Amino acid sequence: MTAAQDGPDPADPRTAAGPATDAGDPATDAGGAPGGVPEQAPRPVGSAPEPPGPPVNGYPLVYDQPAPARPRAPLRTLTVAVATVLVLTLLGAPLGLAWRAVAPSVPVIQADGGAVLAQPQPEEFVAADGWFSLFGLVFGLLAALVVWWVLRRYRGPVGMVVAALGSIGAAVVAWQVGRHIGLGEYQRMLETAAAGTSFGKPPDLRAGRFEWLFGFVPVLRGDLLLPAFGSVVMYTMLAGWSRYAGLGAEPEPVGLSWDSAALPVPPAAPEPPAPGAAEPPRD
Repeated sequence: MTAAQDGPDPADPRTAAGPATDAGDPATDAGGAPGGVPEQAPRPVGSAPEPPGPPVNGYPLVYDQPAPARPRAPLRTLTVAVATVLVLTLLGAPLGLAWRAVAPSVPVIQADGGAVLAQPQPEEFVAADGWFSLFGLVFGLLAALVVWWVLRRYRGPVGMVVAALGSIGAAVVAWQVGRHIGLGEYQRMLETAAAGTSFGKPPDLRAGRFEWLFGFVPVLRGDLLLPAFGSVVMYTMLAGWSRYAGLGAEPEPVGLSWDSAALPVPPAAPEPPAPGAAEPPRD
């Protein structure tokens, strides 16, 4: 009987290790996937994105996405909003000084029954309202810009309300500061000036009024609402032009994303020879 009939020879090294398996197959020993590519488990829905992978062809893969918004504490938001409104309101004092510096006084003449206008329809009334409207509108636009850039974490309805309320407060303060400059001198002239004396009445608003509704609800009209109008319009335009729906601060690009255009692949450097390897033949 021959060796082929007796079965596998125990001395044969090809059969001493047992039956052949596919454990050494390079197509399946890398995770069981064909082609040597390891299989990846599906990522659960709603999980965080995977961290940036290793550099590919010399270019890092970095996700270019805005950072998630942090939860806002209601007390902190209220504190920041109130403080910003107070700061904008106090800025109405220099606004009133600027208005008083350019708005002309109304010329009046002392008569037996009190002061009367030197002209039937003086242009100084129109000039006072016009300068206040111009300054107030510019102040509202600038207030919206400042609130947009300084309070980046509170962009949205909170920022717009803060800019509007601060502009209204600044308008009232500017009106009161401007109209009271020189008012004491005017009252003194009314009491002591002789008949026929000419002097000036401090500028005041005729198109803007402040009233109390039901005795406790403040109501503003006319020129006093222009700063708030300008701030709301500017803030709405900034929100409409924002790159992100959440109105967050625009992050700077930090790298390349998966959607980047194809970039040229740098030439790969030749690998150094392994230690002890034979040198290639030389000509």
